[in-house]
Amino acid sequence: MKKFTYIKFIYLLEIFCLLFFSASAAFANTDEGPSPPEITGQAGIVMDVLTGKVLYEKNANTLFEPASTTKIMTAILALEKGNLSDIVVTSKEPPLAEGTRIYLEEGEKLTLEEMLYGMMLNSGNDAAIAIAEHIGGNVETFVKMMNEKAREIGALSTTFVNPSGLTDKGHLTTAYDLALISRYALLNLPEFRKIVSTKTMEVPWQGQEWDRQLINLNKLLWTYEGADGVKTGYTSTAGRTLVASATRNGWQLISVVLKSDANIWSDSAALLDYGFENFEIRKVINESSDIAEENVKYGDPVKLVTKDGFITVVEKNGPPITSKTIIYPDIMAPISKGEVLGQLVFLQGEDEIGSVDLIAAYDVNRKIHTFWWFWPLTFILVVYTPFRIMVGIRRYQRHKRKIRYVTYVKRYR
Repeated sequence: MKKFTYIKFIYLLEIFCLLFFSASAAFANTDEGPSPPEITGQAGIVMDVLTGKVLYEKNANTLFEPASTTKIMTAILALEKGNLSDIVVTSKEPPLAEGTRIYLEEGEKLTLEEMLYGMMLNSGNDAAIAIAEHIGGNVETFVKMMNEKAREIGALSTTFVNPSGLTDKGHLTTAYDLALISRYALLNLPEFRKIVSTKTMEVPWQGQEWDRQLINLNKLLWTYEGADGVKTGYTSTAGRTLVASATRNGWQLISVVLKSDANIWSDSAALLDYGFENFEIRKVINESSDIAEENVKYGDPVKLVTKDGFITVVEKNGPPITSKTIIYPDIMAPISKGEVLGQLVFLQGEDEIGSVDLIAAYDVNRKIHTFWWFWPLTFILVVYTPFRIMVGIRRYQRHKRKIRYVTYVKRYR
C-alpha cells in the first residue's frame, strides 16, 4: 500500500512539473512577442503606410535588383510632372523594349493615363520608356529625375539606371527604400492608388479592331482580403519581386519582398498577415489637445496644447501607452501663439515610441511693469507731476491777478 502511494506521488509530481514548465514556456513566448513570419525571399519588410513604422524586416537594407517594381517611381514622376490627359507619342525606342510589353508602335498615340495603366497593370516596358521620354525629354534625363526624387523621399540607397526595371548594371534598391517610395505614392497621389488597385482595364490599340485588354499581374488583388496594390516584378537575375499593399478597417500596410521565387505570393501574404494579426493602429491624442497651463515670467500664464495629433502602431495586447510632459525652463514673455514650449513624450512600457511638440495656445504679452524703464519712469512721473501741477496753479493765479489789474486800470482811467 505504501509502495503504491509513493508511485502515485511520483506520478503526480511529474505531471505537475510538466504543467509548470509548459506554462513557463508559454509565458516566455508571450514576453518575446509575436513570432516573425518565414519567407523564402532574401529580403522583406512590412511597413505601416500612415506612420512609416516598420513592423518586420529581413535584410531590408541589403541591395537587390528591383525589376519592374522600378515602375513605381516612373509612375510617381509621371503623375507629378505630367497631366493625365497629355498625349504621349511613341517614338522609335519603346517598340524595341525587351520583356513585357503592351506592343506600342512607332507614332502611336495614347494619353498619359492610358500609358500608366499599360505600365502598371501589364508591366509594359515599352510604356515605361514612352512615359520617360514624354516627361524627361529623353530616358537619361528622366533617370536623373528618378534618382533625385528617390533622395527627396529618403530612399538613399537606391540607384535607378532605367525607367522599366530591366537588368542594368548598378540598378539597385533595398526593401526599405521600395517601401518608402511606395508609401510616398500611396499617401500623396490618389490617381496612383486608383491605378494600382485596378484589376482590369481597356485601352485603345492603334490599327486593331479591338482594344488592349490589360490584366493586373498582381494576383493578390484577387486572392488576398483588402489587397489594393502595388507592383510585381521579375527578371532572371532579380528573381521575383513584389510590392504589395492591403487595407483592412481603414488601416493600410505595405509589404516588400525581393529576390524570391514562385512563393512570392505566399511570402507577401505572410508578411501582411503578420502585420494585421499582431499589430494595431492607435490614435493616442488629437491635435490642439489641452495638456497644461504654465506660469510665464513677465506675463500671464499660458495654455500648452499639442501641435499635432499622435498616431502609432503597437503590438496587440502590449503594455499600455503612457506619456510624460517636458516643459522648457524659463518660459518668458512675450510669447507668440504656436511657439514651441515643450514636448509630450509617449512611452509603451519603458520604450519611447514618439513625441509631439507642445505649443502656446495664444499670444502672451509682456506686462508693462516688468520692463526695466517702467519704475524709473514711474518715479519721475510721481515726483514731476505734482511739481508741474503746482507750477501750473501758480501761473494760473498770476495770470488771473494780471487780468484783474488791467481791468481795474481801464475802468478808472
